[in-house]
Amino acid sequence: MGSDVAAELHLTLQERGETVGCAESLTGGELAALLSGTPGASATFVGGVVSYASRVKREVLGVTAERVVSAECAGQMAQGLRSLLGVDWALSTTGVAGPDRQEDQPVGTVFVGLAGPGGTSSARFAFEGDRAAIRSATCTAALGHLLAEVSRG
Repeated sequence: MGSDVAAELHLTLQERGETVGCAESLTGGELAALLSGTPGASATFVGGVVSYASRVKREVLGVTAERVVSAECAGQMAQGLRSLLGVDWALSTTGVAGPDRQEDQPVGTVFVGLAGPGGTSSARFAFEGDRAAIRSATCTAALGHLLAEVSRG
């Protein structure tokens, strides 16, 4: 399902002459794999940063948010990535894939950040399942979130 959304996103971005990158935490590179898996993806996908450790979020992406499982962190990750890579659109993922709670947030709590020409936003999701299911659902939600935003403009 995520690969279908990624392919549609790629076509939409290509028509607009725009680029995308991603900053990932809990998805650990899965979002980049989806974005780069579409034939011709190099026309739109620039790259990404897997910032699994909080130190990388702060040092590479410029995150200052106190809590890494938060809307604020997701937004800052996307902003930092957009600036770092010089892309039109940046997606970010942060949250709790399990097996344990983090920062008093339950497993399945996810934040997706989006930075683009019109500013930065973030969305909160609550997913169920094991680590793999939560990560997969996060990728699909992130791609869908960006596709909806890009399609508006």
